[in-house]
Amino acid sequence: MKKELDKKPSSSSPERPGFFRYIGAIFYDAMLIIALFFLATALLLPFTNGEAIQAPILFPLYLLSISFIFLAWFWTHGGQTLGMQAWNLHLISDTKKKITWYQALTRFLTALISWLPLGLGIFWCLWQKEGKTWQDLNSKSTIVLIKKERKKKSSS
Repeated sequence: MKKELDKKPSSSSPERPGFFRYIGAIFYDAMLIIALFFLATALLLPFTNGEAIQAPILFPLYLLSISFIFLAWFWTHGGQTLGMQAWNLHLISDTKKKITWYQALTRFLTALISWLPLGLGIFWCLWQKEGKTWQDLNSKSTIVLIKKERKKKSSS
């Protein structure tokens, strides 16, 4: 009976990740997005004869769009970016379902704003009673910790 209870996650309150685990996943995903920016920029270079891209509004919007599509696709198709997979994190809606594209857009835009006041929107989870960041609160979603079961070594 005890083993059955351990296997099923608590439906009332899933476990929240620690702050440094959350930041680790953000850092991991940031490295992937930077690499993606290099690729996205390289794809444009043939159209500019290899010159620097001189579009002060369009180019940043292009890169923001690329990063949104990258993150939102992972969030809406499985609830995990590659960084979240590495750190055993999962994104779910407050209704315990996969998030929608609208929630992903809300989460993405709020996350951008969260970093502007020196990361206050991220640090918010340290004193918010449910441990949620601004993007969690605004998008009605949350990051939860996935507990991995340890496999027992079989004696052979």
